[in-house]
Amino acid sequence: MIGIHSDKYDNNAHFVSRYVKILEFNNIEYCILDISQADFWSKVTELDIFIFRWHHTDYHHQIAKSILPVIQNEIGVKCFPDLKTCWHFDDKICQFYLMKHYNYPYTQSWIFWDKELALQWVLTAEYPIVFKLKGGAGSTNVSLVRTVTEAISAVNKMFSTGLKSGGGAFFSSARWKDFNVSGEIRKLSRLGIQKLKSECDYSSSSSVHKNYILFQEFLPNNSYDTRVTIIGDRAFAFRRFNRDNDFRSSGSGKISYDLSAIDLVFIKKAFQISKKLGFQSMAYDFLYGKEGEAQFCEISYTYSDGAIYNCAGYWDSSLVWHEGHYWPEYCHLMDLLETQNLNQPDLIVMK
Repeated sequence: MIGIHSDKYDNNAHFVSRYVKILEFNNIEYCILDISQADFWSKVTELDIFIFRWHHTDYHHQIAKSILPVIQNEIGVKCFPDLKTCWHFDDKICQFYLMKHYNYPYTQSWIFWDKELALQWVLTAEYPIVFKLKGGAGSTNVSLVRTVTEAISAVNKMFSTGLKSGGGAFFSSARWKDFNVSGEIRKLSRLGIQKLKSECDYSSSSSVHKNYILFQEFLPNNSYDTRVTIIGDRAFAFRRFNRDNDFRSSGSGKISYDLSAIDLVFIKKAFQISKKLGFQSMAYDFLYGKEGEAQFCEISYTYSDGAIYNCAGYWDSSLVWHEGHYWPEYCHLMDLLETQNLNQPDLIVMK
């Protein structure tokens, strides 16, 4: 029996529907659960697998961090994501600390929990540098800090009123029109701002970030990043090109699936890290450092499933290529069920 947690946000509910379509196509028993229902915990104890594809909102964070440790550690039900895979999700500070411990090539970051130490550091920093909140996706909450004056302003803001996640970048050099440019958001925006808010209201469930500041090294000469997504023994990869007159590529919607342009060094490194750290699923955003070395600046266990499906196939850890289009939900279920005898429906609607 597989239990799938429901989702109140329309932009994430399609994950649930795809798991359901694959399970139904293979005649595998499942149930839809909701933590707010009185029988939730009694149903969980009957499960073999529990799936909760949680996302960036405070709503998701609060639920996931409340129930996953109990379900996995105390009840003993196999979870997706499991705790190794998701404890650091949407927290770039945790990600940096984790990768620094293992000396993996996470882009150099400077994190301060003390205002005075932060103000001392910005006086000697080499500019430009990148300012980020620890949470957020699609390049929201990311700005290029060009001067010490801007850096001081950011420090003062973060150690006073703070910034709300998802509210856009802090500096005027990064304009609101640069944000929310993915196809999904563009489609929703055409429905009108009120409908957009009712169907995908991230702002009402996003937290205020304060009393810390995160800077990251700016890596010039990167017109794109390479998104490598590891699911079990599969690596899907594509390049994402920067927005016009901008340094950010995440959320640009400018995706190239040209296999010949993928640097296999990124594939090898992503496999190495996921295997060592026991990740079920992980997307890495790779860039080139100033000396041309491979670095990655963020990781995420969840991602756009349509972008994965659009890949022409995947590499395994021996770098053998496997042709075909695969939904990540199909790959997740194969790994969770520990079977190769799972069929993918011919048609699952793209959203």
